[in-house]
This record gives sequence, structure tokens and C-alpha cells, in this order.
Amino acid sequence: MRHHIYETHYLDWISSPIMKILISDRLSQQGIELLQQENGWQVDVKTSLTPAQLLEVIGNYDALLVRSNTQVTAEVLQAAKSLRVIGRAGTGIDNINLEAATNKGIVVMNTPGGNSVSVAELALGLMLAMARSVPQASASTKEGKWDKKDFTGVELKDKTLGVAGFGKIGMEVAKRARAFQMNVVVYDPYVSDRLAQDLNVKLVSLDELFAKSDVITLHVPLVEATRHLVNATSIAKMKDGVRIINTARGELIHEADLAAALDSGKVAAAAVDVLSLEPPAAENPLPKHPKVIVTPHIAASTAEAQEVVGVEIAEQVRGFLKDGIIRNAVNFPSVSFEEYKKIGPFLQLGENLGGFVSQICDGHLSEVGIRYYGETVDINTHLIASSILVGILKPVLGDGINLINARKHLDERGILLIESQSSRVRSYSNLISVRLKTDLCEEWIEGTILSQGKSRLVSVDGIDIEAPLHGAILFIRNNDTPGVIGQIGTLLGSNHVNIANFALGRGESNQAVGVVNVDSQIPESLLREIRSCPSIRFARVVQL
Repeated sequence: MRHHIYETHYLDWISSPIMKILISDRLSQQGIELLQQENGWQVDVKTSLTPAQLLEVIGNYDALLVRSNTQVTAEVLQAAKSLRVIGRAGTGIDNINLEAATNKGIVVMNTPGGNSVSVAELALGLMLAMARSVPQASASTKEGKWDKKDFTGVELKDKTLGVAGFGKIGMEVAKRARAFQMNVVVYDPYVSDRLAQDLNVKLVSLDELFAKSDVITLHVPLVEATRHLVNATSIAKMKDGVRIINTARGELIHEADLAAALDSGKVAAAAVDVLSLEPPAAENPLPKHPKVIVTPHIAASTAEAQEVVGVEIAEQVRGFLKDGIIRNAVNFPSVSFEEYKKIGPFLQLGENLGGFVSQICDGHLSEVGIRYYGETVDINTHLIASSILVGILKPVLGDGINLINARKHLDERGILLIESQSSRVRSYSNLISVRLKTDLCEEWIEGTILSQGKSRLVSVDGIDIEAPLHGAILFIRNNDTPGVIGQIGTLLGSNHVNIANFALGRGESNQAVGVVNVDSQIPESLLREIRSCPSIRFARVVQL
């Protein structure tokens, strides 16, 4: 499918026969040759550029192809005067400043799923190696020893594997673990019970995963909520003798805490393919620890994966430069420039509604319902729904979620999406209703666009309320009794949290909701105080 926003806006350079392409990380030869086949295209392969050298040479290139080594910083993008597209051979884009690229109108593409099997197989290999102390036994034997008694291992059969993050890689790991007759438990808020049943795994909370697992493997993206997911507090919840695998991102583990747990015996062993700093700093305790297996970020480094992602990204970049065709873009929607201007406010409203409702909702998500009223039925509701899904999924799955891939992520997790339109007259000229259903609850909110494109939350649980949808928000459910506003206001004021807007809505059966927009973050200690107020039944901080 052709994406007209680029054909209209960049027609002059798309039709140009001369393109300059820089490949700054290793790429498969077949992928390079695909680009070299185009007449008049200059393809430069420079895989040993320093950051300073990249800044010097990037200025005149139309396209940049990278893997994980090249850091595409805001400074690099500022120096890239002609750059139109960045192709990332692989999934993760944390080495690319996505915001700066978007601001400059540079398309960023990746190749999701191309290396899933390779990463999953390494995770299984590390698990086997830990269970049988393979590297340690090999090193000891090569030293001339024959210490069989020192390397008594454990079987994987009937052990419980905890998979944190159940995207493509997590699913591939689970399939292989089941072949070893392991019990598999999974933590992922955006996986349905139906999919879990199909794959013969059990959905659990994160704390339950920590408590039940003999082996834990990490496959979550790096977002603020997952940074240092494995730390002293979470390790204390784990079984004695647990084994931990990380082939995702080094920052998921607090490395000093893990080392201390290895020293104490709480954690029997660990295997890590990624570290918080690569190559590791001398003071990092993990690489030299006798109970740790370390590999140099090689999870995706198989001949098959390198070939697949290299060819895929070359084809995607070639299609964009020749015809304006976009595949697997992570930062741009596929609409005309005129339509994008019209629906832009609704996309922001949708993402904010999705972000709000997902952050007040608990449990495993099984269904998303979206209904459109008024003017919204006449615009591109497909993109609006995608923006809502971005808001719902991004807090857990990270910035890789976008308008183009949100539905795919929802489908992969077996979550049902129901969209509908209504001609019923409501109090607003445009209105979007979003309902989430989980195994624990059902949440329902509505929002609208007022004058000058301002997003407003106008209903929660069917209770009318009007509040801005941006920034830090304290959301409460309370008994409809006198003094609630005073209590909340006093607590926030005494903790130097300024209130920008305070909206209350009253429902039936003595129930009420409150939305408090604040100018600064609300610490956890203050949130506990708010929850202890007699009239407060629920309190949570939402960040939009």
C-alpha cells in the first residue's frame, strides 16, 4: 500500500534517481546488494565510524541503515541535512532518538520478528547451560581436572519457567520449554486467556511469577516500569535457588543486587547476554562472577537472523526511496497530509484516553471496545482506534508501539477489539467511548475535543465529569460524602503538589469520581496517605 503523506510532501526527492545510502553497522551481503542494484545509487558501507566521524559524514546521506551499535543521537540527526529514512535491522530502536527523528520528518523503520527464533534459542541454550553448569564444567576439565561431584546439575523436566513478556520471543521460548516438559507461567498484562490456553501456559501476576518460578527469563521492553525489574525487592519474592536469564536489555536487572543475591545463594545462577553498559565497566560484578554465564549480546547473531533482517530492511528502505512505500515504520501514520491535519487532535485524544483507562485498569486484558459518536464517525476511525491502542499498550510495551503496529500487537496477544458507531445524540458534537475488559474488572471512559483542539475527559464509569487529559493526574473513586475535596487538597498542598484542576463527578448509590490535574509528580508515600482517607475507595496516579 502506498502512503500518500510522503508522496505528496516529498515528491521532489522520491522521483530523484540519485540516492546516497550509508550502512554503518554490519548487514548481510544480500541486503547490501539489493541496494547496490539500483542505478545511480551510492551505497557506502562504513562499519567502524566513531561518533565524531558519523557526525562529519552523515550530512549528505538520504538513508542510514543501522543495527544496535550505531547511536543515532539528536546531534547526529541535526547534522543529517538530507536524511529521509533510517532503517534498523532488528527490533529495538533505543539506539535511535525517535523524537528527534520524528521532529525532522525522518521515517524510522525496523524489522520486528526477524530474529525471534534466534533470541529464543539462545535463551533455551543459556537455561540448559545453567542447569548443568556447562561452561564451568568445560573450563574445569580443560584445566586438567575431573571434578564430577562439583557439577551436579538439575533437570528442567517438571520445573516452572517464568516468562516475563509474552511477545514473539517470549512465545517462542514457551513453545520450546513445553517440549522440555516444563510448566510455563507468563506475566504480560496484554495477553488474553484464550491465547494462553492455546499455547498451554498460565497467566499470572508478576509477583506470582517471581514466587513460583524455578527459572525466570526476561523478554520485556525497556520502559520506565521495567527498569531494574530484577532488584533486591523482587529477588526477595523469588524461590531460593532461582535461576535468571536476560536476553532483552541489560537495564532490566539491577546488577549489584543480582550479584549480592548470587553471593548469598538466593539466586543459584544467572545467564545474561546483555548488560547495562556494553562492553561492561570494570566495576560490573556480573561478568567475572563464578555463577554467571555471560555472552556479548549475541542473541540475534545467527547467520539466519542476520540474513533475514538484513534483506528485510534493505527491501523496506529501497521501497521507500523509490516509491514512498512504508513498511514497519515506527513513527509515522499512513494518511494524506490534509487528512492528518484534520484528525491530529483526535489521535492525541485517542492516545490519552487509552493511556488513562489502561493505567486505572487492573488484570489481564481480554477485550477493547471503542464507540464513536457525532463528527468522529465521518473521519478515519481506523487510525483513531490505533491511537487508542497505542495509549493502552505503550505503558507496558514501550515506545516501539505506534499507529502502524498497535493492532498487530493486539492481535498477537489474542485481545479482542470491537469498534462501533452510534447515531445517538450526545451532549458533545464529537465523542469517543473506550471500554476495557479484564479478568478482574471493566473500565469505561469517554472523551471529546473542545475548541482549539483541546482534549477533555467527560465521563468515567458513566459519571459525567470534565477534566483536561494531559500531564500528571490523580484519579480517585470515593464515597459521596462531605470533605473529600478538602482532604485531598490539604494532603497535596502540604506535600507541595500544586493543583491545576480539580473535577468531581457524582453518580448513583453514593459513588463519586475525582480527576485532579497536578503540576508535579505525586510520590508513592503521598499516594498511600490519600488511599488511607476513609472516603477514598481507589486512588491512582496517571501519567499522560
